[in-house]
Amino acid sequence: MNHEAEPAAVDAHLLAYVEDIGAREPAHLAANRRVTEAAGAAQLQVSPRQGQLMALLVVLAEARRGIELGVYAGYSTLWLAEAIGPGGRILACDHDTDITARARADWAAAGVAERIELRIGDALATLDAEVAAGMLGAYDFAFIDADKSRYIDYYERCLALLRPGGLIMADNTLWYTRVADPGCDDRETEAIRAFNRHLADDERIDLSVLVLGDGLTLARKR
Repeated sequence: MNHEAEPAAVDAHLLAYVEDIGAREPAHLAANRRVTEAAGAAQLQVSPRQGQLMALLVVLAEARRGIELGVYAGYSTLWLAEAIGPGGRILACDHDTDITARARADWAAAGVAERIELRIGDALATLDAEVAAGMLGAYDFAFIDADKSRYIDYYERCLALLRPGGLIMADNTLWYTRVADPGCDDRETEAIRAFNRHLADDERIDLSVLVLGDGLTLARKR
């Protein structure tokens, strides 16, 4: 059996080809993304290809109820809210009332505001409240893109709130390639390394780590 090696880096021409044949970013999502990029905060949102994949996974899972930790300007939320369809619900958690005001406006303009419940405050406290309210096993998916030092805590709460077969998606798990650099030992890099190892050793899930964007980890609850 032949095993083709993955390229060390994606050739720019090949990437342009992939974008040409595979990109399906709606205009209103592109507009939201470009405002964030113009503000110099592109690193705080997922890439279009990542958003497109996440939306496809949500559709394939026929998900109706999800969690998002880390909203910012609402770009990834738009992808997920449109994927769950009418009647679906996303519990969206963030602490910034100013930037999420733009998210709310864009959600309303896209006609998906009723699918999103935005809770401002400590995300871990919000998840604990869901556990206390008896929501164990009630969610179909979760997307984690918030405080890196709390990724393991977020993951454990989300795993409890997901049904068997539910999907956790975690962003930034390659952390600008720093996780593979022994010379990087800052707090956030070490936190992502600990999270990655936590999932690698977790027999409760099926796991895949994708070299997409800044690293996207998929964990399916068994």
